[in-house]
Amino acid sequence: MRMRIGLVGCVKQKATTQLAAQDLYTSALFMGRRGWVEQTCERWFVLSALHGLVEPDQVIEPYDETLIGAGVAAKRAFARDLLEQLEEKLGTLKRYVFEIHAGNDYTAFGLADGLVAAGAVVENPAQGLGIGKQLAFYKGRPNRETSE
Repeated sequence: MRMRIGLVGCVKQKATTQLAAQDLYTSALFMGRRGWVEQTCERWFVLSALHGLVEPDQVIEPYDETLIGAGVAAKRAFARDLLEQLEEKLGTLKRYVFEIHAGNDYTAFGLADGLVAAGAVVENPAQGLGIGKQLAFYKGRPNRETSE
């Protein structure tokens, strides 16, 4: 059985002082995503527009950077960097199921395709849902059996 890894996109709303990444992002959407992957995944990371792949307990400063509105080349470079960082941290990616909880700016420019090309399984449980529907989705209770 493959280990499940959660990938949670960063959000604009942040605390004003440095904190562990899992606590820095303060929006209801991030907190919903975090709660979800903490229940469905054995390990998870934050996808930070500034820092790339971030461990939840890694302490970082607040920042104001996003991929929203960035050019295609920048988004593709971000995806390539994330794939390299994931391989450095995890080794062979084909051993994993990656559960992605992030917007298209963070995932649709090579990240999801790169994971699949590396032999990983990719799931995006809230894909295609608007913010309001995502918030409602994350208030629900995850069921591992339905996400495998």
